Amino acid sequence: MSEDFSGKVAIVTGGSRGIGRGIVAAFAQAGAQVVTCGRGSGPGDALLENVRWRTADVSQEADVADLVARVKADFGRADILVNNAGVQSEKTVTDSSDDDWDTLMGVNAKGVFLMCRQVIPLMASGGGGAIINIGSISGFHADPGMALYNASKGFVHALTRSIAVDHGPQGIRCNAICPGWIMTEMADQAFAYADNPAAAEKDALARHAVGRMGKPQDIAAAALWLASDQAGFVTGQTHVVDGGLTAASPVNPALF
Repeated sequence: MSEDFSGKVAIVTGGSRGIGRGIVAAFAQAGAQVVTCGRGSGPGDALLENVRWRTADVSQEADVADLVARVKADFGRADILVNNAGVQSEKTVTDSSDDDWDTLMGVNAKGVFLMCRQVIPLMASGGGGAIINIGSISGFHADPGMALYNASKGFVHALTRSIAVDHGPQGIRCNAICPGWIMTEMADQAFAYADNPAAAEKDALARHAVGRMGKPQDIAAAALWLASDQAGFVTGQTHVVDGGLTAASPVNPALF
């Protein structure tokens, strides 16, 4: 039976495209009032009727405070927070600049921290809720040439556990979804970094036990479950959703 989120308020960061857009649509279609944000003016096409767009940079404390204040003024509550906003940098440590650090860690790490710090008191005042942070399998297994991205996702996983432990008594559950290869613009950028992008994508596909790459809807389905009452005993966990990619040995199964 599908979950009904009527009467619930969900905040989803980075909801203009990719995984974020899929999560926004899933919660809205399940009846939630959804507030989503990004640094731009919003997606090019129309949002669903019960979705509101706010322009906000989650790496900036003032933007985050204003976003959450508007949610409080409009709805008086926040039941669900999905920290999805993220950026990527295809560089090693020695190739990365201070600006690279500030940009990537500002969104991927500080942004999650700032959103949680602002939303947790509002969520707790309403009796609790569910926080879902979008981590990555890259927080467990390093992707070559993506040092800061890998590190930022490790931070997200650790922060998820701390929030679950510290704020569980306030009725707040916190989990992370750790996607594998989900076919979005970010995945396209990662494949483009390879010497032979087509060969890299073909090899990645062969490593998926389910025989396909992931879709934003796969992550949205996990988010819906984690936010639902069915997951009421689930908190402080990192949930890998990768089509079996990391379940196998590093040997390419297509060669056997």
